[in-house]
Amino acid sequence: MRVLVPMDDSEMAERALEYALDVFDDAEITVLTVVGEPSIMWGEAAAIAIADDMQEAAEEHGQTVADRAHEIAADHDAEVDVTVLTGHPARAILDAAEDHDTVVVGSHGGSVADRLVIGNVAEKVFRRAPIPVTVVR
Repeated sequence: MRVLVPMDDSEMAERALEYALDVFDDAEITVLTVVGEPSIMWGEAAAIAIADDMQEAAEEHGQTVADRAHEIAADHDAEVDVTVLTGHPARAILDAAEDHDTVVVGSHGGSVADRLVIGNVAEKVFRRAPIPVTVVR
């Protein structure tokens, strides 16, 4: 079985990974972190002006999330594959879901803004994924 766990730096995403490691202990688990493109977050003009800085920040953020995913997996005596992509989070997750058997996603982040953005991503994945989705709270 192949399990996809979308992960950002929120507590809910960490819970989702822990759940996947506990429930699907014999599965191949892929952690996917998606960093939004500058044009998605701030508009095209700003994206051009700060593209290099954003790419570096995206890589650093992706590495931070990947490191945390490996730490959580090690705490469960397991290993995970980590993929870092740049793009629209919901689309990237849905595209990746096609190569997996199930998705385990955190319900939302901690702040109100996280709940709006991350919760929205979780909802899109839940509604549109071609495979079963478990939402962890």
